Amino acid sequence: MTDLFDIPPDSGSQPAQGGASAHRPLADRIRPRALDEVIGQGHVLGPEAPLGAMLASGSLSSLVLWGPPGVGKTTIARLLAYSTDRQFVQISAIFTGVPDLRKVFDAARLRYQQGRGTLLFVDEIHRFNKAQQDSFLPHMEDGTILLVGATTENPSFELNAAVLSRAQVLVLERLNLRDLELLAQRAEQALGYGLPLKAPAREALLEMADGDGRALLNLIEQITAWKLTTPLEREALSTRLMRRATKYDKSGDEHYNLISALHKSVRGSDPDAALYWFSRMLEGGEDPRFLARRLVRMAVEDIGMADPQAQTHALQAWEVFERLGSPEGELALAQAVIYLALAPKSNAGYMAYNAARREAKRSGSEPPPKHILNAPTKLMAEQGYGTGYAYDHNAEEGFSGQNYFPETMKRPVFYAPVERGFERELKKRVDWFARMRDKRGG
Repeated sequence: MTDLFDIPPDSGSQPAQGGASAHRPLADRIRPRALDEVIGQGHVLGPEAPLGAMLASGSLSSLVLWGPPGVGKTTIARLLAYSTDRQFVQISAIFTGVPDLRKVFDAARLRYQQGRGTLLFVDEIHRFNKAQQDSFLPHMEDGTILLVGATTENPSFELNAAVLSRAQVLVLERLNLRDLELLAQRAEQALGYGLPLKAPAREALLEMADGDGRALLNLIEQITAWKLTTPLEREALSTRLMRRATKYDKSGDEHYNLISALHKSVRGSDPDAALYWFSRMLEGGEDPRFLARRLVRMAVEDIGMADPQAQTHALQAWEVFERLGSPEGELALAQAVIYLALAPKSNAGYMAYNAARREAKRSGSEPPPKHILNAPTKLMAEQGYGTGYAYDHNAEEGFSGQNYFPETMKRPVFYAPVERGFERELKKRVDWFARMRDKRGG
């Protein structure tokens, strides 16, 4: 259940000489021996960066490393333990239960009494429940352990507030192409030869890793196993290797991040960006029905009365998808994405609705004015129900200008149409009714 390390990882800076080391995984053979050898993450590890500043001042606190797979979370934790002379203990929240945690804490306490600290690295820490997360707190507070948690999920949603208040969250970023190229060069140095790839094929290899350093090293190991004698072209490499599966969790951060990107791209009238994020979600396995529902929401919330056809277009695209299914029906959704992105935008109706709901909550007991109430009984008529009601169809220009709000309420304005799309015409009507209302004393 636990993994203990007391020495720095072996260096991969020298070419492999055969023997047992040659059979070790490439990722293990080139693991950095010092933090300044870690590729990428300079925004966290640099001299002026959060972790660099902590180490320089000798005041390392508990940490939560948040980032995608293959960016160095485990490596950084190991090197932190070595650089601060702490015992490195690694556990996984997936395989560790309460009895295992007790054993880890007891061993750390004994080690602490003997004058040695423990850096407890918890992989997938977000998978621990609240009670398990709470069990770390007393040991963090009394110095028994220095907790370093690793998670691919947003700590704000997955970790207890008590744990977050005692640990600093450091965000690690996916490796860019330059970082991956440096990692490939380090791998070649450890192997003792260059990868048998033409330049376009090498570029394709880096793209296949999709920002994951571990995935890149696994791909390189596959290539070395082929024992090639001539360099591969891009097409040949793509035939032999499968691109790393897109990182996407339909119930996690990527789901919310990408739907936010799609929604904001539509709102920002960028059909190309909107189609890109729409396609990213489909490629990740998102349910097209979820996307169809969200498109209708965009039409209602961000386009509204500026283009009343937008709602109809989104609903019809949804219906087409239901009739055709996937993948043909997804084209209708894609066309709806384009239509919504290019439609005139207005949230005036959305804002008016929210304002009216707030006012209704504030003045929820105010009765309607009596002149717009029906009087089906004699008693109600005697109470003034319906007295003075002006039938708008009989009024000049079909508009009486009467007051329809509670008599004690000052007339509010909720709906303020914008000068875009069809709402431009609605604004003319709103302004005309306002002038007539003032003219007739409404």
